[in-house]
Amino acid sequence: MRNVLIENPSGTPVAEMATNKDLAGHKILLIVPWDPPAGYVDGLRKTYPGLKVFHIRWDTWSKPDLPPNITPEDWKTVTILLIGPKFPTREQAPRLQLVQLQSAGANYILNNPLFTETDIAFCTANGVHPPQIAEWVISTYLAFQHNIPTFLEHQKAHRWEHSYDDSDTQDAVNQRVGILGYGSIGRQVARIAKAIGMEVYAYTNRPRPTPESRRDHSYIVPGLGDPDGTLPSKWFSGTKPEEINEFLSADLDLLVLAVPLTPQTQGLIAAPQLKLLQKNHTFVSNIGRGPVVNTDDLVVALNEEWIRGAALDVTDPEPLPKDHPLWDAKNVIITPHVSGNSTSYNRRLLDILDINLKNLSEGKEFMNRVSKKRGY
Repeated sequence: MRNVLIENPSGTPVAEMATNKDLAGHKILLIVPWDPPAGYVDGLRKTYPGLKVFHIRWDTWSKPDLPPNITPEDWKTVTILLIGPKFPTREQAPRLQLVQLQSAGANYILNNPLFTETDIAFCTANGVHPPQIAEWVISTYLAFQHNIPTFLEHQKAHRWEHSYDDSDTQDAVNQRVGILGYGSIGRQVARIAKAIGMEVYAYTNRPRPTPESRRDHSYIVPGLGDPDGTLPSKWFSGTKPEEINEFLSADLDLLVLAVPLTPQTQGLIAAPQLKLLQKNHTFVSNIGRGPVVNTDDLVVALNEEWIRGAALDVTDPEPLPKDHPLWDAKNVIITPHVSGNSTSYNRRLLDILDINLKNLSEGKEFMNRVSKKRGY
């Protein structure tokens, strides 16, 4: 089998494999905390007669180790792995070629020698989250705008408190959402935001000056997202502080933080950036990773009302300690990292795995491959 390393546009070496339609010689191990849908495993075997398929129900997110019933001999023949955040060593799995992650985030692999010191393709589940996370972003924002948290407290107290001011609520029409990190989640947020009358500004670390550069090449749930990148009325880009600050100064009503956690994005939003949002009293929604925001500065920004409020599905630290001041900050909605939950999650994950198995069989580049250069 021919194996030539080439460099793809993302900066990650790609193993250009000869066509292997039956995936002869390959062995896939599915280590997931659930059972695949009925017929899924048999379907793989039928599609790829040369592929050996094994499934172990095991939660690598909550268990401290890999499944103990996988023998050293088993690991030696594994070439494809579907798994969470725990991995064998290169010595344990010397034939491993493809790791399909269960998560869209890949920060937990960035310092792992299996990623940094090999040419094994690590692919994320980018694209499984947009429908449900976009719903969370828009629903929490609208809940805040329509004062729903207060009304829920009134309901618990059996208190009817009617407002006779018909103009006490700002609806979403003509408000501006700025999406910091215009990936698959950001694009679905944009789709819903446009549908309710909002204007969309997008921010990416690399310039997207042409129609082709604005296209989305990751997994997309059919009919959703912004595949052609046509929804934003304005694009911003760059990695320098002044470039990000220009975006934050663009009179945003809603700022959505949808960037991955990398060394470059850690602490990206701190007091100076939050101060820039004071002009338009922006509402901040974080569905990326907690450490993207300086938590102490965020508490100050909320309590001193630099910003309108915040909806946080991720925090730093996480889990958030019971006595942490963020719980009691003004105008904050906090959920325990659940915005990505969906009854369709596993099916979409297997859709991405299916695409990458097909690409492997046809010698094509993998979908959602993590770039060593960018860290996502």
